[in-house]
Amino acid sequence: MRDFLCRRCGQRLTFENSLCLHCGSALGFWPAAGTMVLLDGSGHAVIAGTSVRRCANSVRAQCNWLVPKDHRSALCASCRLTRTRPRDEDIRAVAVFGQVETAKRRVIWELSELGLPIVARADDPRSGLAFDLLSSRDVSVITGHCAGVITLDLAEGYPVHRERQRVELAERYRTVIGHFRHELGHYYQMVLVDEAPDPARAAEFRRLFGDPDADYDAALRRHHSRGAPRDWSASHVSGYATMHPREDFAETFAHYLHIRDTLDTAARFAMAPSEAALDETPADVADFDRLIACWLPTIWAFNQINRSMGHSGLYPFVLAEPVVEKMRFVHDLTLSERVAEHARTA
Repeated sequence: MRDFLCRRCGQRLTFENSLCLHCGSALGFWPAAGTMVLLDGSGHAVIAGTSVRRCANSVRAQCNWLVPKDHRSALCASCRLTRTRPRDEDIRAVAVFGQVETAKRRVIWELSELGLPIVARADDPRSGLAFDLLSSRDVSVITGHCAGVITLDLAEGYPVHRERQRVELAERYRTVIGHFRHELGHYYQMVLVDEAPDPARAAEFRRLFGDPDADYDAALRRHHSRGAPRDWSASHVSGYATMHPREDFAETFAHYLHIRDTLDTAARFAMAPSEAALDETPADVADFDRLIACWLPTIWAFNQINRSMGHSGLYPFVLAEPVVEKMRFVHDLTLSERVAEHARTA
């Protein structure tokens, strides 16, 4: 994630800021340029001749993204992807809904910078991307993905619930952003592998991850009854990745996004080589080995910094060689999409 500055006073800003805490200026994020914009008193601005305004979800979803004033929708590109949200009467769920949407915007922006295709459900009713962000107060909600629709239990936005689940499931890491990245892994397997015109992608997937059509229910029962093998870290990025080839890909995809965003942020603050930044051209990030070479010393330093503050490692995982090869496959998939996107917009 890049470093932002207030254009009025020079104060450093976060990706989530809608107000400069130093000079009080109203701000909005303009996705088309990836920059923070000063807004007038009515929440509007003109950028390169385009009149823009705040997303209509600026309060409900704590959204700071901007929308062209003449756009057919009052919602920004991220908020338009949310198909279902909690009822206004569900006060607790509505409160955490904004936090979850904030995490979603960060992930959607990362996907955009990587050049991955984001096709909304409204444009592709069969397999377009949509999010159902549901409250489990009254009914059971299962976080997951199905044919482009990602469902998330908003209870994951509560730290106590999330930590309890993490401990019960013996997970090393559990965040809302992690959930989104994992479920998007399922979505991009469908888009970039299952539905790809090139059969070589599916063949390589099988070689690295296994049979995606293996009995999922049987694998799930086996995982819940036996757990992950003791030596899972020798070939998988997480214990859950051992459950099924599809989960292995989703976990690997999520960790690839973890690494790319962390490296991008580190590069913005001169804590990693500049070539690790996501806005470099495809040729600059084509070398996966160079990417991993940037990652290893960077995360080693971050892990030690965390421990200096009494926390566990920021990234408590080991990337064994089979995991690196799987991640290389994910990198090649995303790079091919980025090259195509770069060619279209050049």
